[in-house]
Amino acid sequence: MTTALDGLRVLDVTQVMAGPYCAMVLCDMGADVIKVEAPAGDSSRRMAGAEGNDSAAFNAVNRGKRGIVVDLKAPRGQALLRRLAAAADVLLENYRPGVMARFGLDYASLAAANPGLVYASISGYGQTGPAAGKGGFDLVAQGVSGLMSVTGEPDRPPVKVGVPLTDLGAGLFAVIGILGALRHRTRTGRGQHVDAALVDAGVALSVWEATELFSTGRVPGPLGSAHRMSAPYQAVRCSDGFITLGAANDRIFGRLARLLGHPEWADDPAFASDGSRVRHRQRLAAAIEAVTATRPRAHWLAELDAHDIPCGPIQDYREVMDDPQVRAREMVVETEHPTLGTISTLGTPIKLSSTPLTPGRPAPLLGQHTDEILREAGYDADEIDALRADGIVR
Repeated sequence: MTTALDGLRVLDVTQVMAGPYCAMVLCDMGADVIKVEAPAGDSSRRMAGAEGNDSAAFNAVNRGKRGIVVDLKAPRGQALLRRLAAAADVLLENYRPGVMARFGLDYASLAAANPGLVYASISGYGQTGPAAGKGGFDLVAQGVSGLMSVTGEPDRPPVKVGVPLTDLGAGLFAVIGILGALRHRTRTGRGQHVDAALVDAGVALSVWEATELFSTGRVPGPLGSAHRMSAPYQAVRCSDGFITLGAANDRIFGRLARLLGHPEWADDPAFASDGSRVRHRQRLAAAIEAVTATRPRAHWLAELDAHDIPCGPIQDYREVMDDPQVRAREMVVETEHPTLGTISTLGTPIKLSSTPLTPGRPAPLLGQHTDEILREAGYDADEIDALRADGIVR
């Protein structure tokens, strides 16, 4: 069975999160992804105190790739990458803007030899603008992009989104840009430069928050679990903890009001429309919790489901990974790794009917496929031995 990106070769010259995640998505879709690492390896190989070069963190975003080690600071290493890029479809890098140009490995330099190359750069702030030269980190990008200003509870210290949202968002936007650029190449034969940034990703994902500012002039703040455009749409208290509740339109709210024994809420001017419910969000939440706090979560989840009112438990990650729905969707996969043994990693959320994705292959050992990749690029055994002896590859 062919894959969606069968025959596509990607050079992944990235490390840590955003770039490797982008390349892994392409790899899951069938691209031949070559992970190009510095002699010390991707720094995520040693995350969380891992010994050696095979951390679980590295495997989480590098599965299925082939690996080669190249010293890009050395002129011969730069020449090697240019040779690989001449036969590649996509090159992905996440160095600070300007570094690849100093190496002679920027888009303009590589496209001169390979006009069809799609060259994707992921950085903290993008390739243009006054902050372009600054390094990029998810925590910082969450602050700069406004995400931290709307996350958490009102009048509490700022907190970041629990997952590295700008890292992952930039990686996914880069995937979209790469696929669009490849489509353009099928029409014109020419590649282009894809420019994705962590801060841009955080801003782009702030859809409701920007809408509130643009439409009202008010600066949005944190609302805890509540939604700024609809109510009730938040976590509510039960006698033994919290559940989520999403009665996000008038029809569903009417069913909720009847279920909770207060059909009059649907006619109360404060609650009769979504706009009024948003304006009286705190009063509404208190009225709902006065009822839900009298019974346990299991009772309300069963009742809400029976009345077709969107709801759900708030699960920790052990519960998530054991959830029958999550398992049925193959969002947990087992991988056999040569040094770590059987490891669990996340599956792919992309489900294609004719070209299913293949997320079950392990990440490469450091430099595992160096000789194989060099032979494919036309290097003979003596040349490979010389490159290794001089520390250009390993």
